[in-house]
Amino acid sequence: MTLAALLLLADGRFPAGGHAHSGGAEAAVRAGRVHDGASMTAFLTGRLHTTGLVAAALAASAAAGQDTAVLDAAAEARTPSPALRATSRRLGRQLLRAARAAWPHHRLDRIAEAFPRGAHQPVVLGTAALAAGVTPAQAASAAAYESVNGPATACVRLLGLDPYEVAAALAGLAPQLDAVAATALEAALRGDPDALPAASAPLLDVYAEEHHSWKVRLFAS
Repeated sequence: MTLAALLLLADGRFPAGGHAHSGGAEAAVRAGRVHDGASMTAFLTGRLHTTGLVAAALAASAAAGQDTAVLDAAAEARTPSPALRATSRRLGRQLLRAARAAWPHHRLDRIAEAFPRGAHQPVVLGTAALAAGVTPAQAASAAAYESVNGPATACVRLLGLDPYEVAAALAGLAPQLDAVAATALEAALRGDPDALPAASAPLLDVYAEEHHSWKVRLFAS
């Protein structure tokens, strides 16, 4: 059951709203920093080791049963961009709705009561993992994978890249995905939210604020 739940949670078709977000890829494409397969892979690699690492550690901590309010505050402190904060909470709210339907659990109910406008997405992801019987290690892997899969899929739409090339790029990132998830899990199991990774990606913050101001855009973020 745990493996099946993990696959469902990590499936891009799970109704959590992620398909509508590019993870900064749309702004990076417009800026000319992502324009082909190689530049996309570089973008994904950077995102994995910054945003992905932070999200994986938060998700693993929540899946381990740590205090969600404390973890949400930790996520807030690690998200300097107001636009990204709003996006994370919106995605958290959508994920929570789907998770409560799939895996009813009192911890999910508590998040809904404590954060009516949405908790940060990685915290909800980890709590959903706990509700579904997914381990903290698996939750970390799911969060790390999600941090690159969404932007990679967006690049197919934004640049018309060959889907096979994009799939190969994601496959090539597999060892780094495993390493990031392991680092995140190790940090999470220490049980100290203040000591969780706080890797920064300033350009993603800048892109998020720029993207938020656009009147015409393909993705919500």
